[in-house]
Amino acid sequence: MLKIIVFIIFMVRAVLVKGEPKVPCFFIFGDSLSEVGNNNNLVTMAKANYPPYGVDFPGGVPTGRFTNNRTIEDYISTYLGFNKSIAPYRDQMGQDILRGVNFASGSAGILMETGSQLGDRIWLDRQIRNYMMTILRIQFMVFGPVSNYLNKCLYTVNIGSNDYLNNYFMPQYYPSQRLYTPDQYANLLISRYRSQLRTLYNTGARMVAIFGLGNLGCVPSQIMRNNATDCVDEINQAANLFNTKLESLVDELNARLPGAQFTLISLSALQALSPLPEAINSNSTCCTLRSDFQCEPNSTPCANRDLYAFFDGFHPTDVVNEAVAEAAYSSPDRRIANPMNINELTSSQQGKATYY
Repeated sequence: MLKIIVFIIFMVRAVLVKGEPKVPCFFIFGDSLSEVGNNNNLVTMAKANYPPYGVDFPGGVPTGRFTNNRTIEDYISTYLGFNKSIAPYRDQMGQDILRGVNFASGSAGILMETGSQLGDRIWLDRQIRNYMMTILRIQFMVFGPVSNYLNKCLYTVNIGSNDYLNNYFMPQYYPSQRLYTPDQYANLLISRYRSQLRTLYNTGARMVAIFGLGNLGCVPSQIMRNNATDCVDEINQAANLFNTKLESLVDELNARLPGAQFTLISLSALQALSPLPEAINSNSTCCTLRSDFQCEPNSTPCANRDLYAFFDGFHPTDVVNEAVAEAAYSSPDRRIANPMNINELTSSQQGKATYY
């Protein structure tokens, strides 16, 4: 399996077109799986701007990425032909915003209250507000309606994990479990998510890749938090309820919104159909954990990081992020990328927008 993954990644790299990126811009929304530094200056425990995070990033610099090197979207931006990763909203400057912005924030959720026990965070509604502020600036940099430019951009949204791990399954901080059954809670999330995704569409987003939830009950922090010896079925079952409803939401958006091309990247299907090689350690973490399951500051991480699935108690290592990005970008399996993968999605509306 490892040889197959390496071969596919090599093929993706081999076919990248030199020169202009495949799309003029790439906008990223999400949580700590996608963040590249938006939380660095916030008053929150959910930040990764200290060692050992970033130990394998160019220069060994902790940037705010919750991993040892690159995020899924960092890899996707490379596959698209961008010569550098998309910068965080907090760093956006001048005409750089024309190539896109990363709005993702650690501990953020679909719901406003999610992750509040850790401190400040930029939940999805706030991310969308930041995006709309960015659009106001972009409209003065492009010829014609700004929507014509945004129609050609790629959008990815990877959020929802915290609504379970830092909300529903933390009854000591949140009343969600007392107020909603798992099915009712999934409906609540989907209802809010529908509105948020429609807002992106109404501002000009047309090519949107949405990531479903992985097997959250198999994350090390949840196994340890529940004093379990294996995956926590209750958490996985709740996440699967959300994923099933998310599939229907994607179908609904594609059917009802003219010109919309939403696609779903199923992380749970990817985990089931392309399990990690046996050599990869998925039972323990690469870094020493502090009480909130993030890395202990300035601790020494494991030496063989490519043989670990998790860097800390929540977040994958670079080797997993690369494999997920490759599958999202080029998997032909409709159980993983439906109705199309990101390569097919961005090939469907070719054409470069004109800007100053």
